[in-house]
Order: sequence, then C-alpha cells, then structure tokens
Amino acid sequence: MSSLAASTSALLRNWKSLQPTAPSEWSLSGLAGRLVELSGSENSSALTAAFGLVRQAQLLGEPVAWITPHTESFFPPDVANGGVDLTALAVVRIFSAQRLTPLEPRSRTRDSRTGGPRAYERAMARAADQLVRSGGFGLLVLDLGSLQIAMGMLSRLLGLAQKHNTALLFLTDKPDRAPSLGSLVSLRAQAVRRRTGPDEFTCELQVLKDKRRAPGWSHKEVCGGPAGLH
Repeated sequence: MSSLAASTSALLRNWKSLQPTAPSEWSLSGLAGRLVELSGSENSSALTAAFGLVRQAQLLGEPVAWITPHTESFFPPDVANGGVDLTALAVVRIFSAQRLTPLEPRSRTRDSRTGGPRAYERAMARAADQLVRSGGFGLLVLDLGSLQIAMGMLSRLLGLAQKHNTALLFLTDKPDRAPSLGSLVSLRAQAVRRRTGPDEFTCELQVLKDKRRAPGWSHKEVCGGPAGLH
C-alpha cells in the first residue's frame, strides 16, 4: 500500500457520525453555486471532508465528478467502505498531451517533457468548464494539490457554478497562512485531524474565509480508522 493510500485509509473508512458546528454551511446546499477551497498539509484530512460531501451529494441524487492529474488521488476501497458509490462517481484523470502521463503524487515539479504544471492546470480548468457547463453535476471536486487555476478561468467557473447551482470544491496542499487560489473563492477552510479515541479520528475544518458570513466557524467529522489503527 502506498503512503497516500495508508494515510487516506486512516480517515476515510467508516464515517461514524457528523458533528457540524454550522450544519447549514458545510453542506452541499450551503456550498452550491460557490467556489470553495479546502486545504490541508495532511491531504487525507481534506479528502475526508471532500468525500463527506460526495456521499451527501449521492444520497441526494446529485451526480459528482472528481478531477485529478495525480497518479494517486484517493484509495478507492476505503472510499467505498465510507459509503460512497464508486460506480456513480465520475473520475476524470488529466494526462499530459505530450506523453499521456499523470503527475507524480502531490507534485508540481516542472518537466519540459510533459509541458510542466501549467499544462495540467489548463487541462483541469478546461475539464471543469465542460462538466459544469453541462449542468449535469451537483458537485465537482478538483484535486489540485499544489497546482493553481488562473483568475480568468476562476471567473468563468464561478459564473457557470452560479448558473447551474453547482458546488466547485478545490483541494489544495498548503498551510493556513498561504494565500487562497484567488479573491473569487467564496469559502476557504483548513483541514486538520487528531486521534480522539480508540479507532476514532476527528477531522476538523477551520473556516478561514467566508463571504456569506464571518469566518471562524468550524465543522467536525468523526471517523473510524482501519484495522491496523484500532
């Protein structure tokens, strides 16, 4: 099992309960029509919260698409064990036009043979544009890692998200003091995790920016670990 799979496994298996401080805000309905950035220095924490939204969208009958350029984005068995229907999750893997290869995990290293990270950033933005423009998805997740999205494309995606009432969630790897993707991001949260008991972890989202209300509120999800962490 890879390091990303192992860390994901520690959080994504078996959502035990949801304990949101503000239940109407971190939800599909609360994020619809908005650009949302979820960051975490430990990506598995952000993945936990992201797949909580995926599961919620599926329970509401809303199609979901997951866009990623990485060789490893999430560990499917643990996502399935958490209640997500993988057969109903559209996963869009972004490849380089030059070599048809994905990025290394969490990498943004420039490589002249693959066109560098900008090629992946443009390709991810175009994929998101086409999917949200279709009006067929309630939630789109862009697993950016350390990639960026140009301001012009963010503006276009925001207009489309508002038109089709779609939630656009950007997953980024950065500390809380780092700047967000841009001023058009409506809500930004930082994910952290901690062990709170035997076979139990708490993933907490600290909201750093919220254009609809004052920042500072939080959202918590309590999750079980895999057999090796019981």
